[in-house]
Amino acid sequence: MSLPELPQTDAAEVSAVATAPKGPQIILTGDRPTGPLHLGHFVGSLRNRVEYQHQFKQFIMLADSQALTDNMDDTNKVHRNVVEVALDYLAVGIDPAKSTILIQSQIPELAELTFYYLNMVTVARLERNPTVKTEIALRGFERDIPAGFLTYPASQAADISAFKATLVPVGEDQIPMIEQTNEIVRRFNRIVNKDILVECKALVPDIGRLPGIDGKAKMSKSLGNTINLGATAAEITAAVKKVYTDPLHLRVEDPGHLEGNVAFIYLDAFDPEKDKLEEMKAHYVRGGLGDSIVKKRLEVVLQELLAPIRARREELEKDKGYIMQLLKEGTMQAREVAAKTADEVKAALGLSYF
Repeated sequence: MSLPELPQTDAAEVSAVATAPKGPQIILTGDRPTGPLHLGHFVGSLRNRVEYQHQFKQFIMLADSQALTDNMDDTNKVHRNVVEVALDYLAVGIDPAKSTILIQSQIPELAELTFYYLNMVTVARLERNPTVKTEIALRGFERDIPAGFLTYPASQAADISAFKATLVPVGEDQIPMIEQTNEIVRRFNRIVNKDILVECKALVPDIGRLPGIDGKAKMSKSLGNTINLGATAAEITAAVKKVYTDPLHLRVEDPGHLEGNVAFIYLDAFDPEKDKLEEMKAHYVRGGLGDSIVKKRLEVVLQELLAPIRARREELEKDKGYIMQLLKEGTMQAREVAAKTADEVKAALGLSYF
């Protein structure tokens, strides 16, 4: 299968790699397959993963089981997006020969480890987790919280520890989840008086969360303010026209503001011509540069970025059987690793009888 070439990623854009501790490292990362991936995912994780796979052992999880914790009313959405998200992975340059891509639900040892870990954390501690509290508020659960959603920190601890991951790429808002994983790991090792599980470190990228095209704090499928990785040229054009700029920049000659200006935030993230971008910023701030010129540059940058990704995705999509075979192979490899950890955990707990 001949695929279009992808542009090379600027190493400066993934400088989070430089923060990793020395020695052999294992990464666990992934996504909930609830819809197509977008530019926010690309900035926050995907392009870093392309770099990480050349330096670390990397497991990338399609967290379909976890996605069901708040999608049980539409399980087909999760099912159909497993392949869609896998297509996005491959389209941006994630190599299944270098990164192990796995489907969470097909590794029962992860659920088994979650069950054990739930005995090592209290409901009160789960409810105090800042990340969980924020997500509960965003979804309006109040006290009608699905138990699976509330216990997600234990499930994530199982995912991370099953592969003995030492690095977990996350945004700053997810750091409390990593802290709780390490609490569970330390408690387990203390109970069994043996270092079976390993602690992990949060790997926070330099460029964090990307705002939506409407200026909202987060680019989100549910808010409809995304630019998907598979967006057509026409869809990119339409989205760029809607990109939030500076509401006070009413006339071309007026000085413009960069803070909160989504057009410039995107250009900072994606424009490879940094010197020219700095000149454009200075011109905008002193006045005399219209938003239409800024958006014209943004469209050129995004079209050039997404065209090869879209082309690769369209080519790969022609053979979904091939994609599923790759997922099967990756999941089988991952299950061998998780099963070994599960056996070690059971033996340490005195649950090995035969």
